[in-house]
Amino acid sequence: MSPTDTLLWVALPYAAAAVFVVGHVWRYRYDQFGWTTRSSQVYENRLLRWGSPMFHLGILLVIAGHVVGLLIPRTWLEAVGVDEHAYHLGATWMGTAAAALTLAGLAILVYRRRMVGPVFLATTRSDKLMYVVLAATLGFGTLATVQYQVLGDAYDYRGSISPWVRSLLTFQPQPELMSGVPAMFQVHVLSATLLFAIWPFTRLVHVFSAPVGYLFRPYIVYRSRDAAGSGSRAVRPGWEGVERPGARPRL
Repeated sequence: MSPTDTLLWVALPYAAAAVFVVGHVWRYRYDQFGWTTRSSQVYENRLLRWGSPMFHLGILLVIAGHVVGLLIPRTWLEAVGVDEHAYHLGATWMGTAAAALTLAGLAILVYRRRMVGPVFLATTRSDKLMYVVLAATLGFGTLATVQYQVLGDAYDYRGSISPWVRSLLTFQPQPELMSGVPAMFQVHVLSATLLFAIWPFTRLVHVFSAPVGYLFRPYIVYRSRDAAGSGSRAVRPGWEGVERPGARPRL
């Protein structure tokens, strides 16, 4: 095992994992008001309405595919009747479709960020870095899939990358498993490692947020005064509004 292998396939992933965990703890403790997507929907909605669902649906499918391919051993799938041929067809074609959907959604979102003036002005440096690293990770992964799985001889990453990932999770690293992995897959893994390292300091923290408490918050009573008199109504937080133009809602 060379020092380079140890650095790239042991030290670097563990360092990124440490930054990922500690960074989220720090962010939650000291920057809870910044723990948000910083939605820009108020500036532009037409492109967002297309790009956001495409990206989020696609990335969920991509994550699900990676969980199955990297974390579930081959023997477990074979035990439930999923042989190598069936897995390869599903992972290749469904994975390619999910990647295409994700990249198309991301392209729309990036175009919107760059070309819509108010959205561009609301884009921070961390947003720009996040988009670059995220696009690189998705792009390298898609290229590796097309080059080796669709057009090539179906590289068996479940015999190298998958056990390497599981060896890290069990704290018994085997960096030698990555020595013969094609360069495109290696670059994909390294870019994903960088993405995990910067994750806590970007808007990606919203992945770990769920507005569960919002569903159980009490109603807020709003009263409005206008020429016709006064009245009140109870609405859910976030659904505040004015029934008539010119009315001034007041608690």
